[in-house]
Amino acid sequence: MSTKTILVTGSRGLVGQAIKYTIETEPVESRFGKRDNETWIFTTSADADLRDHEQTRKLFDKYKPTHVIHLAAVVGGVFANMRANATFLRDNMLINDNILHTAHLTKVDKVVSCLSTCVFPDKVAYPIDETKVHLGPPHASNFGYAHAKRTVDIQNHAYHEQYGCNFTSAIPTNVFGPNDNFDLDDAHVIPALIHKCYLAKDNQTPFIAAGTGKPLRQFIYSRDLSKMFIWMIREYDDVEPVILSTGEMDEITIKQASDAIVKAVGFKGEYSFDPTKTDGQYRRPVSNEKLLSLMGGFEFTPFEEALDFTVKWFMENYDTARTGTKKNSSTASVA
Repeated sequence: MSTKTILVTGSRGLVGQAIKYTIETEPVESRFGKRDNETWIFTTSADADLRDHEQTRKLFDKYKPTHVIHLAAVVGGVFANMRANATFLRDNMLINDNILHTAHLTKVDKVVSCLSTCVFPDKVAYPIDETKVHLGPPHASNFGYAHAKRTVDIQNHAYHEQYGCNFTSAIPTNVFGPNDNFDLDDAHVIPALIHKCYLAKDNQTPFIAAGTGKPLRQFIYSRDLSKMFIWMIREYDDVEPVILSTGEMDEITIKQASDAIVKAVGFKGEYSFDPTKTDGQYRRPVSNEKLLSLMGGFEFTPFEEALDFTVKWFMENYDTARTGTKKNSSTASVA
């Protein structure tokens, strides 16, 4: 049996920490647990600035990976994206190009890159599936980040066609879980709402969420998602991307998510929405039919159970969680 060195970039983040947790806690030699012929290397921005080609090459030369799960990215919520589309575009283009080209030069066996459902067109027939990535422009609010991520799919095909590289990509829906970014200025919707509600409870102030609460989202628990990435790096060998998501029937409104957060946090105060704030896209339902057919089914953690665990983790780890500057007031954003 050949040995594998699996390098995970961006492992300080939500998904990287979830993959590390799963590898360390699932039974050894199980479908998602650690295997004797595998060495897992979890790297962060402290190991290399992946926007820099030389630093990226030194990272690969140091660990000599045979496989790469590429999670590193410059990310943020809808307001952060609207403020800095050029930054999100350029930084992510540099990171992705350096990872894929270095993987090619060093003859890495497989790369699985993490995209996002924001790559899909703003106006497209629902449900969205893997064939619709390039059918129109993405939503204007985060077009820089979306185009940078779309380009990964183009690069995967180009490297596969010209060099035979086994490069592919995963497209997760809205991810949440322990170790998320809870910074109120640039967090995604679930962690932003959790942090906002926590502060409202702690300070005995109203909990006000941005927007109308009407947009619909499919959310996936990070530790469920981690198992899908492990499956992909071991078992999936096709250049075409795979959507990693719960089913369409699991779509819920932002208000439903907020109600569940209020319950999980134990908030008893005044709670409302601010309709003067943007909602972002109303909905973007995706199909997980391809994923389930390839994996042979998957048992997802129920939303409220996953949310309860996430809230508990955040409250127990508030002093060390990624919260940015500790704030007394803000408005959570939908992303």
